[in-house]
Amino acid sequence: MSENLLIHEEHGILRLTIDRQARMNAIDLDTMSELGETINAAQTRPEVRVIVLTGAGKAFCTGADLAAAAAAGGNEAAPETVMDRANDLVRAIVDSPLPVIAQVNGPAAGVGTSIALAADLIYAVDTAYLLLPFTSIGLMPDGGATAVVAAAMGRVRAAELALLGARLPAAEAAAAGLITRSLPAEELSAQVDAAAAQLAAGPRRALQLTKAAINAATLAHLDDALAREKTGQVELLTAADFLEGMTAMLTRRAPNFDGAVRPIAHPAK
Repeated sequence: MSENLLIHEEHGILRLTIDRQARMNAIDLDTMSELGETINAAQTRPEVRVIVLTGAGKAFCTGADLAAAAAAGGNEAAPETVMDRANDLVRAIVDSPLPVIAQVNGPAAGVGTSIALAADLIYAVDTAYLLLPFTSIGLMPDGGATAVVAAAMGRVRAAELALLGARLPAAEAAAAGLITRSLPAEELSAQVDAAAAQLAAGPRRALQLTKAAINAATLAHLDDALAREKTGQVELLTAADFLEGMTAMLTRRAPNFDGAVRPIAHPAK
């Protein structure tokens, strides 16, 4: 069990908390894998009735841990592995027969946004925001974001978030139907606890079939989106623009994208 994932179970509610506060809960590959595996394993345990996902401290999840990628020269794992783990986590949330609640206690960025939006109920503190900053570092949205955001908000609003990397405050996300509700900080935990308790006491099979029916009607193209995102992101993760964008972000300077599509030149091993 990783020290970066806190697991607590009580009264049929499984609470999973990403705890990497020094990195604003930026998620590394091991934590991503453990989170997905824990969600998948929960469906085999009849005592678990609902799952709550949240982050420790001031953030929900600020995306993939680029500091770890930079420390490894941008090559800490094969791009296919990175994408498979992200996609497996999103599919675990969507495919789980258990209701999943996202308690967005602070910013959700990058794949953190995708994790939150994969949940069935999404409650966010009113100071939180959603952010898809991928293009600013030479990447594209992933984790199914290209499908989920566009389905909820429409093509043009989705393009603003994805192409310009515009922040979407929680209140606007709720008004657009992207999240369930935006709440003051002092009300967030109580709302999540009430929803989780109601679901935990509900009819498990009826909730499972209801979730499956809603997802079938609204996320029918999720697999296609995940496949497109994987293909595109694998290409981008091996391009020079990503290394430039990541280096610029970590050194707090503006990136210099020259438009050329070049593979990253890694030293021979």
